[in-house]
Amino acid sequence: MTAKKYDHKIIEKHWQDVWEKTGIYKAVDFDKKRKKFYQLVEFPYPSGAGLHVGHVRSWASMDAYSRKKRMEGYNVLYPMGWDAFGLPAENYAIKTGIHPSVTVKENIDNFRKQCKNLGLSFDWDREVNTTDPAYYKWTQWIFIQLFKNGLAYRSEVPVNWCPFCKTNLADEEVMADGKHERCGNQTEKRMQKQWLLRITKYADRLLSDLNEIDFSPRIRIQQENWIGKSTGSSIKFQITNSKLQIEVFTTRPDTLYGSTFLVVSPRYAKKKLLKYIPDKYLRSVTKYLEECYSVSLRVESKQSQLGGHPEPSTCHPEERSEEGSHNEKTGIDSGLKAKNPADSKDIPIYISDYVLDEYGTGAIMGVPAHDERDFAFAKKFNLPIIGVIDGGDKSLEAYAGEGKIINSGKWDGLSYPKDISSILSDIEKSGWGKKSTTYHLHDWIFSRQHYWGEPIPMVYCENCVKEGKSFFTEEQKKGGNEEMKNKNDVILEGVERPIESHQFNNWNPVGWYPVPESDLPVTLPFMEKYQPSGTGESPLANNLNFVKTKCPACGSPAKRETDTMPNWAGSNWYFIRYLDPNNGKILADDRKLKYWMPVDFYQGGYEHTTLHLLYSRFIYKFLYDIGVVPTSEPYAKRRSHGIVLGSDGRKMSKSFGNVINPDTIVEKYGADTLRLYEMFMGPFDQMVVWSQESLEGCYRFINRLWKAFNEKVGESSKVGKSSKELSIKLHQSIKKVSEDLENLKFNTAVATLMELLNTWEDEGVISKSDAEKFCLILAPFTPHLAEEVWLLLCDRKIGTDKNIDSHGSDQRKSVNNPCKSYSVHTQLWPSYDPKLTVEEKITIPIQINGKLRGTIEIDRDKIDDEKFVLLESKYNKVVQKWLAEGKVIKEIYVHGRLVNFVVR
Repeated sequence: MTAKKYDHKIIEKHWQDVWEKTGIYKAVDFDKKRKKFYQLVEFPYPSGAGLHVGHVRSWASMDAYSRKKRMEGYNVLYPMGWDAFGLPAENYAIKTGIHPSVTVKENIDNFRKQCKNLGLSFDWDREVNTTDPAYYKWTQWIFIQLFKNGLAYRSEVPVNWCPFCKTNLADEEVMADGKHERCGNQTEKRMQKQWLLRITKYADRLLSDLNEIDFSPRIRIQQENWIGKSTGSSIKFQITNSKLQIEVFTTRPDTLYGSTFLVVSPRYAKKKLLKYIPDKYLRSVTKYLEECYSVSLRVESKQSQLGGHPEPSTCHPEERSEEGSHNEKTGIDSGLKAKNPADSKDIPIYISDYVLDEYGTGAIMGVPAHDERDFAFAKKFNLPIIGVIDGGDKSLEAYAGEGKIINSGKWDGLSYPKDISSILSDIEKSGWGKKSTTYHLHDWIFSRQHYWGEPIPMVYCENCVKEGKSFFTEEQKKGGNEEMKNKNDVILEGVERPIESHQFNNWNPVGWYPVPESDLPVTLPFMEKYQPSGTGESPLANNLNFVKTKCPACGSPAKRETDTMPNWAGSNWYFIRYLDPNNGKILADDRKLKYWMPVDFYQGGYEHTTLHLLYSRFIYKFLYDIGVVPTSEPYAKRRSHGIVLGSDGRKMSKSFGNVINPDTIVEKYGADTLRLYEMFMGPFDQMVVWSQESLEGCYRFINRLWKAFNEKVGESSKVGKSSKELSIKLHQSIKKVSEDLENLKFNTAVATLMELLNTWEDEGVISKSDAEKFCLILAPFTPHLAEEVWLLLCDRKIGTDKNIDSHGSDQRKSVNNPCKSYSVHTQLWPSYDPKLTVEEKITIPIQINGKLRGTIEIDRDKIDDEKFVLLESKYNKVVQKWLAEGKVIKEIYVHGRLVNFVVR
């Protein structure tokens, strides 16, 4: 029969309604017949702009993966929800003048509609929303458990302040150039009291447990570098004529004899050295410190915009800014001196902004002969340069390579890095220092000064401050504090403690209490004026009805914490809530956790590798330690996808005018076309460029498929048989598509389907059984078309005489009810005949005296006949030319692999 035009609008809407009505994508808790498979994609921030094509690339590809898993017999959980708290929603509300509670709801409704219009097989019964009080009740509960276990605390710390958003940011939220990764504005440094989470206590486990999970190499390396574990020595330098010591950390203790000066950060100097500065230097030092603080220079190590940590270019990376090796040095002599413990020589102490505050101790030993940043500093301030590792011209540049140790007293003749262990031991034995570990990772600043976020469930009582009481002292009275201490010791047992950063002193929790768990959630009040104040306080501080409360311990008037949680708070554990989204009594049912966890496959963007992915691993490990979840890692496997660039090769942006609206594509070409194209664009883990021409090619492909399934399938009255070539191509395609889907090679899987259609069109009619197999492997990629085709094939199989390309409502009602048993997506994934997947001809290279000179194709059933293969090789015209130049003295045939003629 001749097919009518494929009407994607009617067909796609029909099948979306059928899927929703029949609920075929709902996951089943405790299914005893099928093995579970938890497929997770990152839930989005529901922006006002709606879905973008980057969302579609990720979700449609993993939707295809999930559909295949269902067809393979798995009980698949593929959920979706909304990460709706945070600055983006608040800034959008400020821009539009509409309250975030209104815009978020509208945006979520739009996102959900768009997802359904794409035919994504999410289990909508498990939908979660981080702004729902029933959800963030448990986000607050997790914070309270962290506090009770000593992992949440307050401290005055340097923060990245965004003047535009009027809130502080974690280092991970600031790009390499010091700009806020969300709004793009330059940030500043300021000191502020904040809530922090002790993620550093989990640094070793976060690092070592990467060996237990399947993360792609790129993701693994980024997390390893961000945690940045460095093992070395903590060495103490005695300030001359003083009892005061300066402790430095170095990964190169072998260069101790080459340390000709110390450098401390401006904040270290202001906090610990200022009162010891000689009068002669005090005025100039004070002026320098004021300049450093006024310009608010960003001195953290530069990170890649994908969240990585730079590879050190020299041997002393631990506490110096990467900017230090290229930018003009600033610094000042403090007038103080310290003794190098190795040779007792006095060396000057300088203050400079190229030393990092955030990591280690805030002080470094300057070894200019072997660190390029120290070399530049020494050159500017005319400081001695003493080489202690043989190699390079140290008058021209620092030498950071391996070599024999020189000018180092008792260490002379040893080698770096071979003898580093014995040098570490000698330093410890000599009393100069001790073996130490430090990390690039530092405690997570967890409070924000904006409105749209989860309220931090803490109360501050002035009366308890006067009496010296806190939650911990009250628990001790009850006999519970020791129990909590023991629990914390168990949690942190065997964890190697990093050097305590000098600014994160143990805080005094006096006056602080968590909100009673029975009073959760602490709901975010509706406020007309929710714009950031810029004072360093959240707008909630102006809502006295919210602020005023009673102390949970003594009942006196108290104040609620008015800072809110960061936008990462709700995403730390959302994958847990999918398992039991309506449970009001506990985080999630223990049996469901044991059945579904860990997530079998988590797919998301590279930009979240050192943010969400690391944070959520930390929170999950903590929940494991306190007995809430059954496994120590949340994700068994993690992969990421590349972004979609505009047709001009630039990142899609309204300012560039290159943004592609998925709704427009779906309306004109259909959801299946968009899904198929986004999978076909290129390798899944790489950036790809949008091409309108390729999109239209996928649209033509779908219409060709429609035509072929209507016109080129054998009728039931005439069985119809596929040609041998078509049958071979089909089985090869089943094998290739199966393997490519499993390996996320979506683009080559789609190419295989296209090649199969080409062969079908060339060969003519396909048998009904082969057409069904083709439809089955097509189903994950074009689910609507596949359903329609499957119904056509089923109708023909059972003798129904309806024409599937009649899409009017009356005709469709008369077609067999497309119930779950008829859905293509509930069928078994097809198997292939291994014999038919083997190429019929083998290509064998021909060598002359070991050099490739030509190839021949031999039928597979002839490769055992050595005489035949050798004879065919000699008939090759190119080979004949080379054979004519001499005499063949030996013929070699390696079975099925090569022929070699030895000619003299």
